Amino acid sequence: MRLVFAGTPEVALPSLRALIDSPRHEVVAVVTRPDAPAGRGRKVLRSPVGALADEHGIEVLTPAKAGAPDFLARLAELEPDCCPVVAYGALLPQSALDVPEHGWVNLHFSLLPAWRGAAPVQAAVRHGDEITGASTFRIVRELDAGPVFGVVTEKVRERDTAGELLERLSVSGADLLLSTMDGIEDGTLVAVDQPAEGVSLAPKITVADARVEFTVAATAIDRLVRGVTPDPGAWTVFRGERLKLAPVQPTDVTDLAVGELRVEKRRVLVGTATTAVQLGEVQAQGKKRMAAVDWARGSRIDVGERLG
Repeated sequence: MRLVFAGTPEVALPSLRALIDSPRHEVVAVVTRPDAPAGRGRKVLRSPVGALADEHGIEVLTPAKAGAPDFLARLAELEPDCCPVVAYGALLPQSALDVPEHGWVNLHFSLLPAWRGAAPVQAAVRHGDEITGASTFRIVRELDAGPVFGVVTEKVRERDTAGELLERLSVSGADLLLSTMDGIEDGTLVAVDQPAEGVSLAPKITVADARVEFTVAATAIDRLVRGVTPDPGAWTVFRGERLKLAPVQPTDVTDLAVGELRVEKRRVLVGTATTAVQLGEVQAQGKKRMAAVDWARGSRIDVGERLG
């Protein structure tokens, strides 16, 4: 099939590579978000998907809006049979959805209808799901509500961060997306409507959402921190300034007040609503990331000082 692939970040690269390498399909163009400033120097950079397409000599389309007349005209000229999508990052109007014969097929990193939205993997970790996965579905106007072609499942490991889980899903999901394209071309794959029950939402996580409050249970704090690692990154407040937190570890210590710090020889503990958590690496403002014990020694923490 003739394919126009839509995607933007690194998580989309395994899928794009699989489609480029497939002898059955031809990626005639990619659609990605416009080049944007990045890094300390704010240098304008191509998206990861756009950069990979450039390496393979594939046309790159970067519309500010997917409903722009010039983009729709070029898309029609390319005559794609199907448009596979992985983390494109922009809404697709009906005028674009109508162009390919087999529509736009999205690889979504959850077992739909669970965790529709922008942050399904983060939601799965934060809510303590034991099993998650990825789904391919035909895009419709309603958010992540189209009929499903196929799924793969993935166990959520006890200490998974969202980044680690997403990395595994990006690989197994690439295989799923490729097999979905094969099945659509063969005419052997039929999309099945999602059930009305079991719908849950996973909206985009903001920096404010990633703030750690120690007034909740240690388990909830552990899941929150892992669920926002690496992006946008967990943080709390110490002495009026932000302190970034890497994953923490629940303990059985029960004699610390909420947010209270205890510095020991080999670990730093913080009280929660249940048992204390042990800090991993931390990063104070203007400082490098370091082990919590090193940070605590340098900060000369007084007895009774707290985070939060």
